[in-house]
Amino acid sequence: MSSRDMDDGDDPRHVNRRQWLSALGLAGAVTLAGCSGNGGDGGDSGGEGNSSDGGSGSSDLSQEEIYATAAASSFSTLNPIYNDENGAGNAIARALDLGYTFDEENEYVPLLYDMSTEDGEVWTFEVREGLEFSDPYGEVTASDFVYLIQEVHQSSWASSVASADWDGVTVEETGEYEFQATLNTPQLLWPESYEPQLYPIPQGLLEPYVEEEDTEGLRQDEELLELQFSGNLGPYVLDEWQRDGGTRYSRNDDYYLQDAEDLPDVFGEAPYFEEAEIRVIGEQASRLGALETGEVDSAAIPPNQVESYQNNDEIYVNRIPQPYNEKISLNMRDNGWTTGPGNMFRHVPFRQAMASAIDKEGLIQGVFRDFAETHFTWQPRFSNFYPPEEDIPTFGVGDNYGSEVARGLAEDAFEQSEYDYRFDGETMVDPDGNQVQLSLYHSAGQNTEQLMADFIAQELGENLGMDVTVEAIDGTRFNNEYWTQTDYPTPETNEEGEVTSVPEELVDTVNGEEVEWTQPTSTNPGPRNVTSNESWDMEVVFGLNTYPRNPLTNSVFFEGANPLYNPVGYYPGFNAEELFQSAREATSQEELADALIELFANLAEEQPYIMLTFPDDTVGYREGLEGPIENFSNGWNLPAWRYGE
Repeated sequence: MSSRDMDDGDDPRHVNRRQWLSALGLAGAVTLAGCSGNGGDGGDSGGEGNSSDGGSGSSDLSQEEIYATAAASSFSTLNPIYNDENGAGNAIARALDLGYTFDEENEYVPLLYDMSTEDGEVWTFEVREGLEFSDPYGEVTASDFVYLIQEVHQSSWASSVASADWDGVTVEETGEYEFQATLNTPQLLWPESYEPQLYPIPQGLLEPYVEEEDTEGLRQDEELLELQFSGNLGPYVLDEWQRDGGTRYSRNDDYYLQDAEDLPDVFGEAPYFEEAEIRVIGEQASRLGALETGEVDSAAIPPNQVESYQNNDEIYVNRIPQPYNEKISLNMRDNGWTTGPGNMFRHVPFRQAMASAIDKEGLIQGVFRDFAETHFTWQPRFSNFYPPEEDIPTFGVGDNYGSEVARGLAEDAFEQSEYDYRFDGETMVDPDGNQVQLSLYHSAGQNTEQLMADFIAQELGENLGMDVTVEAIDGTRFNNEYWTQTDYPTPETNEEGEVTSVPEELVDTVNGEEVEWTQPTSTNPGPRNVTSNESWDMEVVFGLNTYPRNPLTNSVFFEGANPLYNPVGYYPGFNAEELFQSAREATSQEELADALIELFANLAEEQPYIMLTFPDDTVGYREGLEGPIENFSNGWNLPAWRYGE
């Protein structure tokens, strides 16, 4: 779920399938979705480029005939069934489309198939005619998709990355080009969840592995690894995958979208480049250098360098909103609030006090050079489910910012605590009269992150009298030793897997009711008494996705005290489970919006994380490149990108 280190496109924590699927456009992401907006390269997305010297491609082609991109790291696999990495997903997407995408109006765009439903429970997939695999597999039909779902994704042996997405879904072939999927629970926003995204894989290719239940054979199949079956199903044909160097492609003259009458006319001649290339360039400075010399068409620009590129006649910079946030995580578990005793982070007014103590507009101006939006609730403003401004508190701006308002809220929290916290003059002190001292971690080597942490520490010191120590830490170490816990208690189960007994340490009283952690995870290993190995107070190491297209996905963070992902030990003070359930059962967009807007108003009030900003991606492109847009859906029409006449 975390996103911070996605800015370099090489962090293994960015391997959530839904996340990288959500970052993909029509044939590869160009949005840097998931980047922290602090100038990371975003892997392929920030390295969309055009090779001036042809790179390893043909020397007979001009600069504007080769579409080259830069990736920060190499790819571990290009097998569509097993890849869950963002960069490799982009590499696959050059040669193989997914089922659908969303355009600049956030409207569903059918690619391989269209989807429709009456009630969100039964979904009909209509497969586009004219889709062809490479020889000898023939035409793509509904049978190929149904076989892939039933025999691979829903099997007990294949362990595909999409297996969880199809768990419990009943699939039935209803025609040569049509099949239906019936969900256990209706989901009006099922396409927006990206769960029904499918690659086309030939049934004939899969059958030998299915019959033998040969997982390793399927994982290492050369036709899958090298996309040899892709036929007319992507804008380019993969010519070469250099394991440490990247990928090269040639134009697919038979690309099926050339004949699509339901897409803009510009697709009629797509793609517009004779070759494509993804080059592995590890260093950000080298990628920027490649942009400047014209070796690549685009690269992510750090906010503090945007101005220097804005006056460059050969480069233009786009500002692209994205859904990954900058926030402070507060450790509400027993090994948090190390200044002790008690844990003030657990009190809503105290979290509101912290949010009020930090000048969000000052943070955006000083650290993000104005390339960010203020963040008040768990949705960006471009979301269709963003609450009315008058319905949410705007901590950290205007009258809701400053020492007076912050101290007032903190004093409200002190009254809720059984311990004698108070202010001694300008200083917040513990029951022994000592100044409250806390630590704030940020990722080592992340300059923007360090600046943000320093700014936060200064604001909390000036407006709340807290002594905050800023500490750098390796992101992987923080994840393994501070953020997660793999050695946690587990319930007893019977042979059918049913829970028969829950140990006491997995039970807590929340809002007056007993709650059991029947499915603890490494990111929510139990109640607040179950902790990570290392104590910690606050972190800005990770940003998180807010899922604006399908906000129901946020149930993994906030659906009660025991959702899948809750490293901080947040217990909602409102009935979040009921609101999520109301959203799931909604039979109209209006009912869905009502439930979600109420949810996000409550989250804005409670500040489960101290919400700060949504940084924009700032991406530089070579002058003359047509197609990039300053929109969350940037890249949805990538095969139609081209240089003007």
